[in-house]
Amino acid sequence: MKIQSVATSKAPQAIGPYSQAVQAGDLLWCSGQIGLDPETGEFVEGGVEAQARQVLRNLEAVLQAGGSSMDRVLRTTVFLQDLADFAKVNAIYAEAFGAHKPARACVEAAALPKGALVEIDCVAALG
Repeated sequence: MKIQSVATSKAPQAIGPYSQAVQAGDLLWCSGQIGLDPETGEFVEGGVEAQARQVLRNLEAVLQAGGSSMDRVLRTTVFLQDLADFAKVNAIYAEAFGAHKPARACVEAAALPKGALVEIDCVAALG
C-alpha cells in the first residue's frame, strides 16, 4: 500500500513531527486541526465558535489538498477544552457538514495544543 503525506499552505502548518494528512489506500487520515489562521499562525478571535469555524475551514483545506471533501468524511473526533461548549460547536459542525453525518466521537480534553478551545481530526474516503 502506498502511503503519501499531504500538505497545504491553506491550513496551519504542522506544529510537530507529523503530517497535516496521510493518504493510505482509499483513505485520507487528517491530523487534528485547531483554530489557527493559516496566514498569521494565530488563533482567530471570537472564542470557541470562531475557533470551531476556523477548525472546519482548515480541515476542509486539508481534505481538498488530499483529494477528498467534507461530504466524503467517514469519521471525526471532536476534542473540546470544555464540554460545556458542546452545543455551540455542535451547531457549527452541523452547518459545515449539512445533510452529511459522519460517525463521530466528542470528548473533553484537559488541554489542547497551544491552548486551543476545540480540535477536530477525521478520516475521509478519496475520490
